[in-house]
Amino acid sequence: MKLKKVISTVLALTMMASVLAGCGAGDTQKTPAPAGDGASGSSQQEAPKEETRQEETKAEAETPAAEAQVLKVAAFEGGYGAEMWSEVAAAFEASHPGVTVELTVDKKLEDVISPSMKAGDYPDVVHLATGREAALTETLTKENALLPLTDVLEMTVPGEDVKVKDKIVPGFLDTLATNPYGDGVTYYAPMFYSPCGLFYNAGLFKEKGWDVPATWEEMWALGDLAAADGIALFTYPTTGYFDAFTYATLSSAGGSDFFNRCMTYEDGIWESEDAAKVFELIAKLGTYTEATTVANANNDNFTKNQQLILDNKAIFCPNGTWLPGEMADAPRADGFEWGFMAIPAVNAGGAGCSFCWFEQMWIPAAAENQDMAKEFVAYMYSDEAAQIFAKSAAIQPITGVSDYLEGDNKLFYSIYDNGATAVMGGFAATAPVEGVNMLDVLCGTVNSIVSGDKTVEEWQAAVEDASDKLRAAME
Repeated sequence: MKLKKVISTVLALTMMASVLAGCGAGDTQKTPAPAGDGASGSSQQEAPKEETRQEETKAEAETPAAEAQVLKVAAFEGGYGAEMWSEVAAAFEASHPGVTVELTVDKKLEDVISPSMKAGDYPDVVHLATGREAALTETLTKENALLPLTDVLEMTVPGEDVKVKDKIVPGFLDTLATNPYGDGVTYYAPMFYSPCGLFYNAGLFKEKGWDVPATWEEMWALGDLAAADGIALFTYPTTGYFDAFTYATLSSAGGSDFFNRCMTYEDGIWESEDAAKVFELIAKLGTYTEATTVANANNDNFTKNQQLILDNKAIFCPNGTWLPGEMADAPRADGFEWGFMAIPAVNAGGAGCSFCWFEQMWIPAAAENQDMAKEFVAYMYSDEAAQIFAKSAAIQPITGVSDYLEGDNKLFYSIYDNGATAVMGGFAATAPVEGVNMLDVLCGTVNSIVSGDKTVEEWQAAVEDASDKLRAAME
């Protein structure tokens, strides 16, 4: 429902109520003023006004009331919490009379909504990113079960006078992470974005007099220096966090064109010299990784690895900007201060890279209430919605969003202003290939590399093999 129409209806109904209250239950005839009374001219003007009000009342009485609709919204509860979704749903309802948002928010959203979807009962809108273990978003993409959102980009943001496409930060709509088929058609609406990089304790660097490394040679030198103090150079929450890390190093090693060729499974690309640099770099980093990391690199114990940098037991941890909020109540070393840097350049003279992770929202092709679902997606880019999300540190990729930020977030979201190259995108969609999950082969193998159970050569060959199978299944 268009906002102007809603406002018009509300004003009209308010006017109608005022007229009815003024008329009451008594005689509605006006008593003529005595002849010669100076009020007679006023009395003659009252009748047309009354007729006009009665006509308006009749017209508005014939205007249909706001249509009652139930919009089913399913959202993943990540590190930002669930409360923001309730607040945004309430704000949407307030601006769209007659609409009730039926909200489902859960940390294991796939487990909650998949059974109903298999039975044919789909949510109207789903907020669930790619890259998750259950791969529900990717599965529906491979099955061509998503609704195109290109027309949403041409919609006006509800309550504002700007189109959705003009509100979104440039670059977010020109990537496989929004156009999964590489055909220029948007199926994923970009949501909360987070520059990814290496988090560290800036207070430790001040205490030790260390310089923040700008190259991998400087990283290795720092690792050797810190080892003398019993501090490891590196840790990671789970191998899943190597997606952003690997994407950044791939782009740094061979440039954006090379990165896109990797993402589209070009024949032999993973056997190339640039790819070999990345495999070898990660393997070497494994030798500088804190000893307990692999044992705790799972969904139950990953915060123990994140705690290592707060306790000065490890220096760097790859993550996104949700990390400080996720560890807000965790104990920390005296003088702890969040620091954040891009992944150092792979090649001498190159710039550091930061993969920009963002979450996605989509509409199932089988959604029952598609028009209102599109309206809800468009509303996600309103200033009103963005300010609600920002209170939970969930930052929408809209122009001017930095106006809502303060504290650590100003540091994190300035990484690209400080010279880092932004990297965005992900693997191209393919038809399902039984037993093949590219991210599992590429990133999930890191534990085995760090533990020494697999060699770099075995890892590289496995990734190339998976790439070959997925290339054959590209659509």
